[in-house]
Amino acid sequence: MRSNVRRIWIDLDNSPHVPFFRPIIEELRKRGYSVTVTARDAFQVSELTRLHQLQCRAVGRHFGKNRIMKVVGLLVRTAQLIPLIIKDRPDLAVSHGSRAQTMVAKILGIRSVVIADYEHVTHVTRPDWLIVPEAIPTEVARRMANFVVKYPGIKEDVYVASFRPDGSLLDRLGLREDEIIVTLRPPATEAHYHNPESEKLFCAVMDLLGTTDHVRTVLLPRNDRQKAEIAARWSALLSSRRMVIPEHAVDGLNLVYHSDLVISGGGTMNREAAALGVPVYSIFRGKLGAVDRYLAQTGRLVLVETVKAVGETVSLNKRNRFHQQPAFADRPALRVIVDGITGAFEGRQPAA
Repeated sequence: MRSNVRRIWIDLDNSPHVPFFRPIIEELRKRGYSVTVTARDAFQVSELTRLHQLQCRAVGRHFGKNRIMKVVGLLVRTAQLIPLIIKDRPDLAVSHGSRAQTMVAKILGIRSVVIADYEHVTHVTRPDWLIVPEAIPTEVARRMANFVVKYPGIKEDVYVASFRPDGSLLDRLGLREDEIIVTLRPPATEAHYHNPESEKLFCAVMDLLGTTDHVRTVLLPRNDRQKAEIAARWSALLSSRRMVIPEHAVDGLNLVYHSDLVISGGGTMNREAAALGVPVYSIFRGKLGAVDRYLAQTGRLVLVETVKAVGETVSLNKRNRFHQQPAFADRPALRVIVDGITGAFEGRQPAA
């Protein structure tokens, strides 16, 4: 006999999903929902769940950048999830674009919610509900799902609102306050949207940082293979400690806050910096999304589009973060997103 427990299944498919979903899970549980969490063991997801003390079950792994192997990986993980989800019998599936989850939901007849902030991603199956930032045009979002909910701001506002800095991070990484600290995130070379031009920009950035005095770079590779390739090519920077690669997963938001600037090949770290008011430069050369366009137009993100622009645009200066505290006032993104999830659970259609 079916119990009256209201069950929601959340799947963490990539490392940025861990800090993003933590406050969402907490709020759903406060509202009386039972939340089951699964995670793909890829891109430091498992290590970050431990760092954020988030209980979950690891299912599946990453199969590399080869397109055929990506399809194989998707099918394998879908098959691995099905028996687990049949046993748990959730009423609603929620993710930030987990293809395996939406496939399982479609196969098992579970209503699905996809939260997305990049409109150029191709979804394998059509979710029932889509939750997107207001920056994404409604007509674009409506082509991706049956019902659309829009939230103000950016997805990083969900967890930035409760962020509190931890200064011990600098000591753990061997960094000093008087140095210019740059957080650097390489391009996502294994992503389907990767443009090789980003790699040329990344090399130009490495040359700039490696030849500028008083600069310490904290590099956050996306996977072990990328880490090994960078460590081999720029071994002198590592041995001199002018570049640091953390041995374990770090709280990315805390690192961004303690940086003087951020340079990233796109994605969450760029938007985390924008949310915190930290100078940020994007070397992403894929198809630009509406959110990044909005941040660039409002002066919160600088787009670096050529190798020449790296030297001309990137400003390597100290910032006085003690006089640039982020605004911790209420950011409604969390409430609107959770309301959208509970509305989908109850079958309420969003206002047109």
